[in-house]
Amino acid sequence: MRALKLSAPVGVLLSLASLIAWCGSAALADESKDLFKPPPKGATVLFNAKDKDLSGWTTLDGKPAEWKVEDDYMEVAPGKSHIRTKGTFGPDFQLHVEFWIPLMADKKDQARGNSGVYLQGRYEIQVLDSYMNETYKGGECGALYLLIPTTKNACKPPEQWQTYDITFRAPRVDDAGKVKEKGHVTVVQNGEKVTDGDFDKVTGGNLDEKLGEPGCIFLQDHGCKVRYRNIWIKPSEK
Repeated sequence: MRALKLSAPVGVLLSLASLIAWCGSAALADESKDLFKPPPKGATVLFNAKDKDLSGWTTLDGKPAEWKVEDDYMEVAPGKSHIRTKGTFGPDFQLHVEFWIPLMADKKDQARGNSGVYLQGRYEIQVLDSYMNETYKGGECGALYLLIPTTKNACKPPEQWQTYDITFRAPRVDDAGKVKEKGHVTVVQNGEKVTDGDFDKVTGGNLDEKLGEPGCIFLQDHGCKVRYRNIWIKPSEK
């Protein structure tokens, strides 16, 4: 077979390819910067670029958190425990979280980029690489785990920063702890509403079942090196 004759010198083609790659990475960097949503007035910052440690977080049993902190993010340290905020929040709030899922091309389903954001330590908003990765209903990224599935897939490919803007209203309970009014959660992922519904029970992996009481925010160690940054919470306006 005759060799293909290139119409331009190889060096020129390689330079052009490098330029295209650089432009692509620059675009991703600019997009990442745009996603960094500053906290509004009245918000409590739980983690941001100024934090060089995890002094506001502990393991679930109160020991110092051991996740990796680098640049403007913290990263799950597999096997080093879930982490939780020292403070508690409720009954109603808005929570902003930015997350980054590693590329785990050799994994699939729930083993690919799994973590979770627990509201009040009781209700998990699933974090998962759901980009071209099938899983069971209610287990996908953005779902209130197994309670409220998403209505659409708004996931970006792995290794890109993504956002959650969560509006949470806790269930109302009577003096005996029985639910008299269901809670409500709305999840906006990357600017698109993906989850919106009522609930009256906790999800799996919860810290307790004290519905209606303030609780912590906790981030799940599911063995995947998921990153988090720019986390803030604000009481909902009545």
